[in-house]
Amino acid sequence: MFEERLDALSQMMAEHMAMPFPPGFRGLDIEGQDMVLLDADAYGYASSALKGPLDEQRRAGLLRLTAVFETVLPAIDDEYATTYYTRVRDMVVLAAEIEALRGK
Repeated sequence: MFEERLDALSQMMAEHMAMPFPPGFRGLDIEGQDMVLLDADAYGYASSALKGPLDEQRRAGLLRLTAVFETVLPAIDDEYATTYYTRVRDMVVLAAEIEALRGK
């Protein structure tokens, strides 16, 4: 089951990289979040989780991001961007689940 989640995260990350960044979201802040940095942070944490256990600081950052998405997603009023960032959120949630499994 753990390996399946790692494979799923790897696949999600590949699909994410194939999606164009939402037009008009470069330099845009939503709910105090820079949307480019949010995207980059999410990918970075997911990539780190894929490679191995996260240290305490990165684990906390990953959990913080899951909360940030709950605030940001409802405030996005663009259909493509909502789809894009929902997938990014799902990637972060799966990375957090993988980290939780490592802790068991």
